[in-house]
Formats: sequence, C-alpha cells, structure tokens
Amino acid sequence: MRAVIMDGPGHPIVTDVPDPRICEPTDAVIKILLACICGSDLWPYRGLEDAQQLRMGHEYVGIVTQIGKEVTTVSVGDYVVGSFAISDGTCEICQAGYPSRCRNGSFVHGSIGTQAEYARIPYADGTLVRLAEKPDEDVLPSLLAASDVLGTGWFAADAAGAGPGKTIAVVGDGAVGLMGVLAARELGAERIIISSRRPQRQALARSFGATDIIVERGEQAVAAVRELTGGYGAHGTIEAVGTQESMMQAIGSTRPGGSVGYVGVSHGVNLPGGDLFFALIKLQGGPAPVRRYLPDLIDRIMRRQINPGAVFDMELPLDQAAEGYRAMDERTAVKVLLRP
Repeated sequence: MRAVIMDGPGHPIVTDVPDPRICEPTDAVIKILLACICGSDLWPYRGLEDAQQLRMGHEYVGIVTQIGKEVTTVSVGDYVVGSFAISDGTCEICQAGYPSRCRNGSFVHGSIGTQAEYARIPYADGTLVRLAEKPDEDVLPSLLAASDVLGTGWFAADAAGAGPGKTIAVVGDGAVGLMGVLAARELGAERIIISSRRPQRQALARSFGATDIIVERGEQAVAAVRELTGGYGAHGTIEAVGTQESMMQAIGSTRPGGSVGYVGVSHGVNLPGGDLFFALIKLQGGPAPVRRYLPDLIDRIMRRQINPGAVFDMELPLDQAAEGYRAMDERTAVKVLLRP
C-alpha cells in the first residue's frame, strides 16, 4: 500500500510499505477513507523532532476490513472514527477519563501512521467508535476532524471552563484553536476572544463563534484581552500553540480563579514559578483524551449540529502530501485533507 514517510526534515515522501495485518487479537485493520495533515506533523517536518523514517498521520475515518478474534465492538464493514491515541479502554487511567495516557497505550503516528491507504489499529475496542450508519460523503471531513483537532479543541475548551456566562480567550488561530472556538460556543460561552492576524482565519473564527478578534500577541495581547474584559481577564483561556510566548499569553490573559486549557504540543516552555504562583489559576492540558468525547462529537456531527469539517481549506490526493506539508508550513493552508 501507499503511505507517507518523513524521510528527514522537510522531506515527506509517498512510498510503498507492507500492507497492515492483524498482529494481536485486539487489533483491527481499517481502510482509510480520509486522512489529513496536523499542525503537530510540522514539528518533525521542520526538524524540531526526530524525522527519520516516521510513518506520518494520526487522524482518520475509515471502514473496518479485518478484526482480531477478541474484538467485540466493531465488525468488518463498519464505518469508524478513532482517536489519535491508542487506548485499551480498561486501565485505571482510561476509566478515569484520560485514555490518551492509557497505561498500555501509544500514539498512532510514528509506527502506525494514517496518511496511508490502510492502517492497523491496536486495541480496537478502546480506540475506535463505530458509526450507527453509513455517513453521507459531505460529513466525512467533519468526522475526520473529530479524530483529533475537534476533540483536542473540545478538551481545551472544557479544561478552560467554557460555559454559560463565561468569556474564553483563544491563543492560536490554527485548526486546534479554531476548533476551540467552536467548542467554547457549543459549551455555551458568552464571549470568545481569539488572537489572529490572518483575514481567512479570522473569518473562520467568526463562523465558528468568535465574538472578538484581536491582532496582538504576547504582552500586547494580554493587555487587549484585559481591556475587553474590564481589566479582569478571561474566565478561561485555550492555549493551542505550544511556545513560551503562547503559554505566557494564555496565563496572562486569564483572571485569578480562572483556568487555562493547554493543548499546543510544548516546545521550549518553562513556566516562571513566581508568575504562576501569583496568577492564581488552574492549568490542565496535554494530549487530549479525544476518545472520551468521540461519541458526543459524532452525534453532533451526524445530526449536523456542527460542521468542523469547514476547517479543511485544501484537499489533495495522498500522492501530493508533500504539497500539503508545504502549504501548512507556509501558513497558506489552515488544514489539508488527504484522500488515499
């Protein structure tokens, strides 16, 4: 089959790899209907993470083609959506609601990879969610978004305390930040302030529910959020970038007693103890427990209550994945959908 391999920084290639097969009785093999490129895929692309022979991709919607003898929740022919994190669904961490840190889990990218024609999904019962019916073609991109960016944005909004009467600030106008806007709106936030400088992304943010756009970053953004909130700061802030500046912007934008939901993959972030101590805020974040949210998100999508698939602004065949990486790296695309 064909799959995307990161053959060193800046060099994603599409090449033939062995077809996946059942290795454990808890495995399933799926035919990938849609995949995509994630902002976190740009870290190895830019040489900031190991980029040697990585199997790329961790977002997917597909059809089950094989199952192991212990798989009980999905069958051959089922349409499925799964998390970017493999989880058994049974360990104490999974049962507590954090399957992305399953004691027996792993991540889909690296050794599995879903920027491909097929993929083997370990712990299928704990990772995949079966759709009750065949989805219409037009909802497939939204289901794909649920696999990571929507679920990640949802976790960030949840951790930030989004709810009725609340003001939520969003740091980062990439796909996850934009999905955080959508999630905050769905959770009932009264006001959503996003920091964004690009008109296309500003328009998307508005369509997803942003009420205020600021163009400032860093300390200037903190001042702008506080000015918009009568000097108090937001009740909660979504941090969706992963840099020192973005984290400090998120902390500074949040009022005492508020919360920061941080989901940007951290690179070089060091929190000053004094600043954190006197901020008097709650911090929760990390790899989003997407599997926890998937049944609810799929239901909202299938009822057409939300349309997160609008975040995909470029579509390419799998063989042109390198072009998609360039577009996202150069920020000429928000998120690229790949069709195997």
